[in-house]
Amino acid sequence: MADSVKYKELYTQNGILHMLDRNKRIEPQPERFQNCRDLFDLILTCEERAYDQVLEDLNSKEQETCQPVHVINVDIQDSHEEVALGAFLICELCQCIQHTEDVENEIDELLQEFEEKSGRAFLHTVCFY
Repeated sequence: MADSVKYKELYTQNGILHMLDRNKRIEPQPERFQNCRDLFDLILTCEERAYDQVLEDLNSKEQETCQPVHVINVDIQDSHEEVALGAFLICELCQCIQHTEDVENEIDELLQEFEEKSGRAFLHTVCFY
């Protein structure tokens, strides 16, 4: 029992319990990208491991429509400050992509601008459905 109280205090202090509580309110249940059958134009991940899993899943499927999907990773550490900054960065990136006339030809330049502006390295791959 003493250990559970100690861990609860630790996880409260470092913000993990708050983040988990927030996530419970945002997502009704955990979802697996691999189980989703929707087609997307853009997929954003926030850690390289998830990025690799998305690429693996997309590349393991037979291409049917040849519709491109841009997969972008913005590495975000799991802390309140980093998550908040990352959310604003991703929101701004999505808005810029949405207002880009020719995404296919302009996305590399756009990502380079965001890398310079944010000081973060972005991973980007184009896959096809």
